Amino acid sequence: MTQTGRFDPAVADTRWQTRWDDARCFIADTDSSKPKAYVLEMFPYPSGRIHMGHVRNYTMGDVLARYRRMQGCEVLHPMGWDAFGMPAENAAMERGVHPDGWTRSNIAAMRDQLKRLGFALDWSREIATCDPEYYGHEQALFLDLYEGGLVYRKESEVNWDPVDMTVLANEQVIDGKGWRSGAQVERRKLSQWFLKITDFADELLEGLGTLDHWPDKVRLMQENWIGRSDGLRFRFKTAGEGAECEYPWIQAALREAPEIAVFTTRPDTIFGASFVAVAPDHPLARAIASENPDAAAFIEDCKRGGTTAAELETAEKRGFLTGIEALHPLDPEWKLPVWIANFVLMEYGTGAVFGVPAHDQRDYEFASKYDLPIRRVVASSAEDADTPIGDEAEPGEGVIVNSQFLDGLSVEEARDAVIRRAEENGWGDREVAYRLRDWGVSRQRYWGTPIPMIHCDRCGPVPVPREQLPVVLPQDVSFDTPGNPLTRNEAWLKADCPKCGGGARRETDTFDTFVDSSWYFIRFASQPIDAPFDKAAAEKWLPVDQYIGGVEHAILHLLYARFWTRALKRIGKIDVAEPFRGLFTQGMVTHETFRDAAGKWLAPDEVRKNGDGKLVDAAGAPVIRGRVEKMSKSKRNTVDPGPIVDKHGADAVRWFMLSDSPPERDLEWSVAGIEGAARFVQRVWKLATAPGGGDGADAALERKVHRTVAAVGEAIDGLQFNKAVAQLYELVSAIEKAAPSSTRTSAVRTLVKLIAPMAPHLAEECWSHLGGDGLVAQADWPTFDETLLVEDQVTLAVQVNGKLRDTLNAPRGLGREEAEALALASEKVQRQLDGGTPRKVIVVPDRLVNIVA
Repeated sequence: MTQTGRFDPAVADTRWQTRWDDARCFIADTDSSKPKAYVLEMFPYPSGRIHMGHVRNYTMGDVLARYRRMQGCEVLHPMGWDAFGMPAENAAMERGVHPDGWTRSNIAAMRDQLKRLGFALDWSREIATCDPEYYGHEQALFLDLYEGGLVYRKESEVNWDPVDMTVLANEQVIDGKGWRSGAQVERRKLSQWFLKITDFADELLEGLGTLDHWPDKVRLMQENWIGRSDGLRFRFKTAGEGAECEYPWIQAALREAPEIAVFTTRPDTIFGASFVAVAPDHPLARAIASENPDAAAFIEDCKRGGTTAAELETAEKRGFLTGIEALHPLDPEWKLPVWIANFVLMEYGTGAVFGVPAHDQRDYEFASKYDLPIRRVVASSAEDADTPIGDEAEPGEGVIVNSQFLDGLSVEEARDAVIRRAEENGWGDREVAYRLRDWGVSRQRYWGTPIPMIHCDRCGPVPVPREQLPVVLPQDVSFDTPGNPLTRNEAWLKADCPKCGGGARRETDTFDTFVDSSWYFIRFASQPIDAPFDKAAAEKWLPVDQYIGGVEHAILHLLYARFWTRALKRIGKIDVAEPFRGLFTQGMVTHETFRDAAGKWLAPDEVRKNGDGKLVDAAGAPVIRGRVEKMSKSKRNTVDPGPIVDKHGADAVRWFMLSDSPPERDLEWSVAGIEGAARFVQRVWKLATAPGGGDGADAALERKVHRTVAAVGEAIDGLQFNKAVAQLYELVSAIEKAAPSSTRTSAVRTLVKLIAPMAPHLAEECWSHLGGDGLVAQADWPTFDETLLVEDQVTLAVQVNGKLRDTLNAPRGLGREEAEALALASEKVQRQLDGGTPRKVIVVPDRLVNIVA
């Protein structure tokens, strides 16, 4: 043990991590009678190295977990690995390694890095989603949901990469091309498995109202994603260019689609309609394409675009005029041309829309391209009814104009009036619609959880018998050929149909990795061998009291986890509806970016200052300093925590992550910041190892200690870690300035406990040096005397004729006469009075003395 000199983290960090492990400090006891505290950070993808974003995230959770333990809670603070996904499969293709080996070596490296930082994690509950022990239980839960009627299979339009031969998520389509292959993405119909998340749309919306410990912005993002809206579903009757039309595809289409159904949230704009557009795979479009080669070619061309909302919004709007007309429901003599359009998707709504160019930008672009009417039907006032639409669509707020019987009504009044007339006349109905779509969980990749279904030509899709779970990924696969290697592994593919016993084939799709992360927090809470979880044991811990992670997961991961928990509740597996009671989304860690003259990104350790103070690279060539941005491998502005821990110790890194910025905001990494944190560590060590002495009391220091205990606890409870750090800086300064006394000795011991959640290795080393009992990680959190939280001194503002002339320190509760005497004794006041006698003195207790001369 270091007794004198500088604190040596290289020795202390390892020693105390070993002691914590030996004492099993952080093993959670489900049977404990203590109040529970479940603290969880979003588990990482095992990319091979942790980065400073990880360090910040896990440090915040660790502080809270250690604090709750010192408060007397039984704490569950686990760690695991979100181990499936495309990066491992890409590594297999690019480096000639197996995804399993690549992933497990990365897990081992990252586990060692996390342990070096001293996080108070229950490693006995560690899980990796690529372990059959985990995903076998996931397969069983999927079958539970299937039996509960919450799973189905259907054809769906997807983004297809023709080079990698796989479905791409919307986020993996960049400028219409596959993010990895660069190939032009196609739209393709595939049979996929879906979970009925739309059955829970109202529940998920209503549940947001109970999450008062979530950020408002995240709840709003989820609300918008679910997108509940009231509107009108109605039908346009269709007509062609005469009964004896020379174009056979028109008659074929009219037989297929005598009406076109649409859903709109803006029926008030119905008199602004200029056209009707259907999706390229709408039944009407398919009927036309079967007879018209030009239409078929246009539809085929449409498939070469992405299906993302962003792609559709930014792509050039193109259409094919069908020759069919839609009869306006409020005026049958008014005929609207029907187009096949590339910006309409069959997956959304009815696969058809009516275009109102004046008040929808997408429709405006289409109408402008094809010279269609642009009719204003909403204006700021009736007097603006004839004001032309400018260079872009207007949002459609104000009063209704140019709309026959709707003129002069508000948007809401007009909406209700149109819906009422539609229902009275039988051409439409009021309907609630959602932006939310059912969750397609099929992925055409190897490195994921196999979907536990078998396909039989006679029986159709059949669940894998439970006694055959887990369906384990085969190891003997090759990535020499693009696409899913499971489709080529005949030995694995062959199966007997569980129903008829005949020959069948396994499902080759694997689960979307969001499935893996939609229930891992339940498995952390309970890990029986023969079931996904024990209901009673899981319910002792759930919901998670504090969940911490990036705002980038605010929608999909959190929404899917909320759905999965509610789905399990519906089928009787658990009595928990919301998985996360509290949510905190931390800011990112940022760093300057650097480029050389050729524009190549440079890492921070490749940049230095020359003798003139200018930035240069290793060869002395000039370096261009860029913006401060989120740390990313692509811009090479990451900082490896390993060398920083080697140089300054884990506690200095942890302290810096907590100190410089509110945790919800971005934190800019700086060398000066980490060096300042390292100096603070040495200041605390110096206080702990300084000679004691002195028997007297120090009332001012005692008040400071008690106020700091209260303030630090309040700050950690509120996840305001930077405020806790600021309070501890002040306390250290106060102790440094105080004379030796029994109060000072006691203050140092209290300081050590207060820093323990943030700088735990330093705290243990100090506690041991001070002769503290046991481990400070298992000590009680300090208490405070509320009577000492009240300041006994106040600042009195002293005015002469209403102008501030002096400020004075005074005892709290000073009487009026005493306050007046104190103010009149001020030299500054006496100069203002110049020997005169005040006409009046006004005293506001503990705040103000105003002297009227």
